[in-house]
Amino acid sequence: MSTLRVQQLTVGPLEENCWLLADEASGLAVLVDPGDEAERLLEAVSATGCTLSAIWLTHCHFDHVGGVAGVVRAGAVPIYRHPADAFFYASAADNAARWGITVENPPSATHDLAEGGTVSLGRFTFDVWHVPGHAPGHVAFVGHGLCISGDVLFAGSIGRTDLPLCDPRAMQESLNRLATLDEGTRVLPGHGVSTTIGRELVSNPFLRGAARPIGA
Repeated sequence: MSTLRVQQLTVGPLEENCWLLADEASGLAVLVDPGDEAERLLEAVSATGCTLSAIWLTHCHFDHVGGVAGVVRAGAVPIYRHPADAFFYASAADNAARWGITVENPPSATHDLAEGGTVSLGRFTFDVWHVPGHAPGHVAFVGHGLCISGDVLFAGSIGRTDLPLCDPRAMQESLNRLATLDEGTRVLPGHGVSTTIGRELVSNPFLRGAARPIGA
């Protein structure tokens, strides 16, 4: 039976979570949001015994794409991102510099993500949900009891809605949608610890209706 291995790799000065998914049966792996420390991420892939087959991006803020260039320099792989985040993707280095952080601009993306699409790793296929609000091209990867939520939903909190191109009302709609997932769904966020939809429905004020995103 094919087994999906999931590893959290927290990288960079903003402590962003890169998620490493590895399918032992196919011998393939993907990196979701390689935000920094490319060499460390590649070492983690190597330790699985699998070959990196793709990069999936939940969104293109610099802390989520800052390691892409270093990863693909070691071996070209497809890069998947939503086209609505093309501005952030192309200007990652400049945006990071405004925070006093140095990252390398990523190379051109090779595949567009879209609502209703899918991405696959071996026999494991994930649905692509367009969940804008924190960023216009933000997506979540949903499947196999997992929701890779990027910076939409955190344990006990949500992503910011006061940054350029944020949309608080869209964020609320995205949160409402994530709240419909099965309560046992494990949430793998872009920052902080993993959680479950059920836990957030009880403890997260934004998911249980006690608070709304700034500006919504």
